[in-house]
Amino acid sequence: MKRDAVAYEVNFDGLVGPTHHYAGLAYGNLASEKHGGTVSNPRQAALQGLAKMKLLADLGVRQAVLPPQERPDVRLLRRLGFAGSDAEVLWRARREAPLVLAAACSASSMWAANAATVSPAADTADGRTHLTPANLASHLHRHIEREGTAAALKAIFADEVCFAHHGSLPAAGQLGDEGAANHTRLCREYGGPGVEVFVYGRRAMGEGGRTPGRYPARQTLEASMAVARLHGLEPARTLFVQQNPAAIDVGVFHNDVICVGNRDVLFYHGAAFAEGAKAVEAIRGAYARATGGELRCVEVKEEEVSVGEAVGSYLFNSQLVSLPEGKTALVCPQECREQERTRRVLERLVGGGSPIDAVHYVELRQSMQNGGGPACLRLRVVLTEWELERTHRGVFLTEELFERLSGWVRRWYRERLGLDDLADPKLLEESRGALEELTEILGLGDFYPFQREG
Repeated sequence: MKRDAVAYEVNFDGLVGPTHHYAGLAYGNLASEKHGGTVSNPRQAALQGLAKMKLLADLGVRQAVLPPQERPDVRLLRRLGFAGSDAEVLWRARREAPLVLAAACSASSMWAANAATVSPAADTADGRTHLTPANLASHLHRHIEREGTAAALKAIFADEVCFAHHGSLPAAGQLGDEGAANHTRLCREYGGPGVEVFVYGRRAMGEGGRTPGRYPARQTLEASMAVARLHGLEPARTLFVQQNPAAIDVGVFHNDVICVGNRDVLFYHGAAFAEGAKAVEAIRGAYARATGGELRCVEVKEEEVSVGEAVGSYLFNSQLVSLPEGKTALVCPQECREQERTRRVLERLVGGGSPIDAVHYVELRQSMQNGGGPACLRLRVVLTEWELERTHRGVFLTEELFERLSGWVRRWYRERLGLDDLADPKLLEESRGALEELTEILGLGDFYPFQREG
């Protein structure tokens, strides 16, 4: 495949599923824990996500969607010993193991940043784009996504001439892989060579390295190194950097909660990395050697915004995007505008000659209350024109698709969903009815297991 070809970064956002609810399943994710047991609004959540996608598309960023996974996952519940009709399985799970039922109903595949790690053709040894679904071994409700993620990626990126699909890593704690939430690619041009930065929470095998004391470090060094090998990345353009364990203990469960990069810009908190400024200099040096250019680093210091404030506002879980006219924009959650100190920092950056030219605020409160901001909702995939032609077109957001999906959400999604509602057989019927129609809208055929079983 031709290197240095014209390429684009496409955001593949996860569509919020009909069973979006708050069960507090993600230990170490403070927003998820705080809102566990409260009532959600799936319709509002999905429409907020679609509005964010529409904003990006209107700004000129290429935007696509990833389908939600089939939930409730009745097959999982049967594997765990719940028997009877589908209705009986749901009722027994609710009575005997309510958190297991909540995991089987989780709509967490909406956070597509955890779906996979993607390396574009310009970085890989064989000149193909490589995709590895995350095993998400740290939590049941996320771990069960891996097969559905693989199926979606293979359906969208089906051409084996330009796309290489790998299976998720073995689901061992020593190989915990959380996908692109702990991976950043930096480059001058999307189609040119880049530096791939893998950020890990702990070293799981052998001695050495610090670990957090309160919350788990989900991503391991061993998993990051395995993905880099699978993708055929050049060692000189691949870095492995450790998260700051103290930041994990404040709620930075993924690197994308405290750092975001795009092309030649790295926007990060001073407490992001275990080695602090030394880690940033290593990234800067690798970027210069790989591209011949200078990385523009934008640091926010603790005295400006504390780590706790960054977690509460999701300042760094914003999307850093390149616009067609060459400018760089930051797409932030509304909470960043509402919090005075984060708002002041953003105003300073835009008005003070930083690489960030504009800030756009989006309302994602339904997602934010479960611990996912703008950057959590999207998987970034760099595609050349040649690859774009070989990618399934039915998932790319157009005005028509946006209107169809908005109407679809309003027809099928509930406005209130509590934990007791997860055992309602009608919710299962509604979810499957919605997904049946969605596959027709997106042109995915019999994509879901229940369609093939029927």
